[in-house]
Amino acid sequence: MWGRHKKAMLEAGARAPSFRLKALDGAAVSLDEILARGPALLAFYKISCPVCQLTFPCLERLASGSGIQVIGISQDDAGATEGFNKRFGVTFPTLLDQAKDSYPASNAYGITNVPTLFLVEPDGQIASAFSGFSKRDLEALGERAGVVAFRADESVPEWKAG
Repeated sequence: MWGRHKKAMLEAGARAPSFRLKALDGAAVSLDEILARGPALLAFYKISCPVCQLTFPCLERLASGSGIQVIGISQDDAGATEGFNKRFGVTFPTLLDQAKDSYPASNAYGITNVPTLFLVEPDGQIASAFSGFSKRDLEALGERAGVVAFRADESVPEWKAG
């Protein structure tokens, strides 16, 4: 498209754009409400994404720690997202960023691939941002959360594009 520039994915140091999305239970939740409870790892995903499926067991472990809260942000509808969460044992809160609403949060954050993760501090600053599966970045988030991101018997790649 002439004259249109695709917004680049936000990076560490940027201010996290505000959003208000519906949770699976139908309640609307804002980024400010999330950050009032402490640092948050925003995990944007699609249920059909194999790299997202690879990442979610690690995210569930991160959510069990006390250092950060994990918030899933699904680009799918509620029914499909609930099925994914049940299949992969997701217990952390999940919000919906849907096509019917033109993906407001995904577009504000400049997302082009999933999974894409943003660690947002309570002051709204993005402390970490990456797309795809990065063992090193997930291990660093595990340290921050106070948990081991991967089990010793787990064989995971160092990196995988989303």
